[in-house]
Amino acid sequence: MANTNQDETLLLHLNEAIATIHDKETLFQVITNKLRLIFPFDLIGIHVFDKELLNKRLFLRSYVGGPAGALPVDAAASLFSPIAGSPVEQLVSNPQVLHISVKDYAASYPDFEPFNKLCAQGIEYMTTVPLRQAGKLMGYLILAAARRISFSSADEQLLEKIGSLVAVAVANSLAFEEIARRESERSLQLAVTHALLSIKQREPLFRAVAEALGRIVPFEYFGIRVQRTGPTKNFEAFAEFSRVGDGAFEALAPDRPQQEELSDNASLYSQLSDLMQSPGVYAGADFYALAVRYPRLRYVYEHYGTRAMLVVPIWQRPDSQAVLTLSGTDANAFSPDNQATIQSLVPQIALALENLFAFEQIEELKAQVEQERTYLIDEINTDRPADGLIGTSPALQQIRQRIAQVADTDATVLITGETGTGKEVVARALHQASPRHGRALVKINCAALPAQLIESELFGHEKGAFTGAVERRIGKFELADGGTIFLDEVGELPLDLQAKLLRVLQEKEFERLGGNRVLHTDARVLAATNRVLEEEVSAGRFRADLYYRLNVFPIHLLPLRERPQDIAPLVQHYLATLSKRLARPPRPVRPTDLVALQAYAWPGNIRQLEHVLEQAIIVSQGAWLEFGGFAASAARLALPPGPAQTEPTPLATPEEPNRDAPLKTLREQERDHILLALHRTGGRVSGAQGAAVLLDINPKTLEARMKRLGIRRTVVAGA
Repeated sequence: MANTNQDETLLLHLNEAIATIHDKETLFQVITNKLRLIFPFDLIGIHVFDKELLNKRLFLRSYVGGPAGALPVDAAASLFSPIAGSPVEQLVSNPQVLHISVKDYAASYPDFEPFNKLCAQGIEYMTTVPLRQAGKLMGYLILAAARRISFSSADEQLLEKIGSLVAVAVANSLAFEEIARRESERSLQLAVTHALLSIKQREPLFRAVAEALGRIVPFEYFGIRVQRTGPTKNFEAFAEFSRVGDGAFEALAPDRPQQEELSDNASLYSQLSDLMQSPGVYAGADFYALAVRYPRLRYVYEHYGTRAMLVVPIWQRPDSQAVLTLSGTDANAFSPDNQATIQSLVPQIALALENLFAFEQIEELKAQVEQERTYLIDEINTDRPADGLIGTSPALQQIRQRIAQVADTDATVLITGETGTGKEVVARALHQASPRHGRALVKINCAALPAQLIESELFGHEKGAFTGAVERRIGKFELADGGTIFLDEVGELPLDLQAKLLRVLQEKEFERLGGNRVLHTDARVLAATNRVLEEEVSAGRFRADLYYRLNVFPIHLLPLRERPQDIAPLVQHYLATLSKRLARPPRPVRPTDLVALQAYAWPGNIRQLEHVLEQAIIVSQGAWLEFGGFAASAARLALPPGPAQTEPTPLATPEEPNRDAPLKTLREQERDHILLALHRTGGRVSGAQGAAVLLDINPKTLEARMKRLGIRRTVVAGA
């Protein structure tokens, strides 16, 4: 087979190709074509070894002459694998040109899959040529054929020379690959560094990182997940992107909803915790084995066609863990070089994460400080006595006593009373008397917001949680951590939010709207309502368990009409503060006007009194405070007379029924009955001497029925 001139020509051509061609695929295609001119083989392959001759990997494989043409090296075959236990160990132990019968050789290694594939394809003979560089074995050239090739001693000498040249070509290719890899890594490092320096927001930053990495490593999914300290130990989606085109990535919604079998998406990720603790490439059969074991991976295997995954931990600390994962639909997507490339980025990605955590925490703290500042300024500008309670009545003294009893505890307090009786003032007094007075008293009116916004106000929301949620917002419970939260008009909460509020009261934990991270709060809860919650519970409009949780320590405020002794101190307080605020000279109140104010029923309670005084201060021009006829109308709506008061005009007594008159409707009968009760109590609705006691009905219910029946307390008289 050997021909001296032909052999020298072949060696010259190989030398020239090695010197001038740097592209690996082109170079080895030339080598294959030239060798085919001398040796009629059907398959050529090159194995390279590591420096210690412990591991091997397939560097090149190509079919020639057959219908299959050139076949690429699959990722699994191109990975380093142990030499021990494979047929290659015999080649390493005896490095010389060998002519092998595949069937005979395979008998000693029945489970060696590459030999089984060769036999199945009709390849029965192999010639192995050691590749040496500087006298050291670096790999093997393998020529395989379906029929035996006869080699002379001259042919074997030629093969050894060819082996030396191929060894140079392989070494050069490996060097060029390493240079190219380092250049790609350097470009990637520069791109990532530029992103870190120029982008401060989470989503744009990691989209830039994903796009830069996508130019080097083929993948369809890029994700960073973080597991923080907490009872759930869930992996939270910190940044997730999916490839939507050449080099373009689209951000995925945090823990986007999946099928019913993945309803608890976060906990399914927590099952992967052990897998996420060490770097690894899982492809083909390895990934399938993981998909069988882990429901989350089984889901992406079946629904997204994922066939390969690359895992690189970013950090593992006692309080947290962060991991980067890439996945693709190609089982040959990732290699150890890809893993090494990504691991080289870990320090930069870790720094980016820490900076983002710090930046987002600073932003949250800044927002919290700004809101606390608003509340504290409101407290500073509130001109009230130390406890905010104005008056000397026995009822108010009892309120002060109740506040003193409960202030130094963390017990939940339910403050009830009619509108305008000062429930917020009592809440402020409780907060100021408590050990939490150094932190903010966070207030929210549950009746002042649409139902769809209350949850966001209470618990906060994540960016993108709903239309218009352009940024993360902390909620009132998060803001009140360490302080006090006051839920005014708590009876107006929708039933679905009542369940979430109950969870906060019981477990001290909640989640932002659109998020899955469990947050904890150490906020003391004060609640207030002008509704009768017992009736709301009976009617099914308020949860019984929430009512009992709120009603740990009830404080009930009597209406102003039942504590007229407090009117004079309230008048003096509001005259001083309102005159100063309105920049009007302070004017005294005539004694007759004060008597009229004390006799008035004040359906709007203290709030109405404040508004009446504010209007009087604005319109007054003379030496006395002018009420513009209010005092006269107040006399007609006066309270029941005390011992020193003259008896006003009595309320008309309902007519006795006439047996011959037409029968009244139930509505008319109910109206007459309520009027009779009001007549007997002098117009008083609540209290021990009120009409509600006579009728055995709750005062709030009685007032609601009076409003429905058109009954107005226009005249009040003694019985």
